[in-house]
Amino acid sequence: MRDMPLDLTAVPSTDPIRAYRYRDGLYAADFITAAVVHLDFFTWLHANPSTKDGIAAHFGFTERPLDVLLTLCAANGFVENRDGTYHATPTAVEHLTSASPWNLKPYYASLKDRPIVKDYLQVLKTDKPANWGGDKAALDWHKAMETDEFSRSFTAAMDCRGIYLAQAMAKKVDLTGRKRLLDIGGGSGIYACSFCAHHPHLQATVLDQAPVDRIAQRCIDERGFHDRVSVATGNMFKDPLPADCDVHLFSNVLHDWGIAEVKELLAISYKALPAGGLLIIHDAFINADKTGPLPVAEYSSLLMHSTQGKCYSTQEYADLCREAGFKPGAYQDTAADRGFMVATK
Repeated sequence: MRDMPLDLTAVPSTDPIRAYRYRDGLYAADFITAAVVHLDFFTWLHANPSTKDGIAAHFGFTERPLDVLLTLCAANGFVENRDGTYHATPTAVEHLTSASPWNLKPYYASLKDRPIVKDYLQVLKTDKPANWGGDKAALDWHKAMETDEFSRSFTAAMDCRGIYLAQAMAKKVDLTGRKRLLDIGGGSGIYACSFCAHHPHLQATVLDQAPVDRIAQRCIDERGFHDRVSVATGNMFKDPLPADCDVHLFSNVLHDWGIAEVKELLAISYKALPAGGLLIIHDAFINADKTGPLPVAEYSSLLMHSTQGKCYSTQEYADLCREAGFKPGAYQDTAADRGFMVATK
């Protein structure tokens, strides 16, 4: 990991949004290519406007990847949802259906054998994530995180992103009267350290499993926050959460998991928080009607390919929080197509 700035209140003078979007949207073109070339999806949908269940039955798709595909297509203006029935839009009919003189399927055909394109055909039907980066020799993402080499590389990637994103969030969250934040699945500890940098009264604990816990401790020490940010080693699903925290943070964690696991994690958080405790979900959020934003729909395609999760909508998170017992608050934008929601116990 590169040398780390100690001042977590310093901000860049330029906007990195394009650099973020290139990386986050990297796989979206492959997903659209799979739909156009291999599935001729828009030709079928134009002839057969259908519900999500009808689409799933015809193509043999599973729910999670189909939801991500429909969101991506809606965000691009290729499909629209009319009272639960999905239709190809005029743009899709003219440019992505086989009978149209403007059909672009041949233009996409040369991309049909890209490894990520082929991965999507499998993920759509099996709901099992492909290996990280399309590397067939690699372990799946969650297993890979248990290895030292991959966990170091992945944590460094998330740390450099967090230096920018964590500040944007920490400035907006009201932590008046709060004492200790628990950063669940906190990786390098960049979010916990940033919150402490912006809220001088706050203490924090980073919870993560080995070997990430050792990486986190080193990063926290190098940033000079060893007296305010501690590390707890544990599995967030299996081990009891520290009991002395009145704020829980899930930052870019829930999007790695399916609905069942998200429900489990929210229930674990609710049980561990004291009455009046605060939950913060920091992530890239799909809007309530699942028509965008386009950069988040593209990022969701990457997550769906390589993890068990996706980008959830603001409505999905609000409903999941209520089901766990929380009272959800409103969504707020932060930076680089990210934002946060809070909920109280």
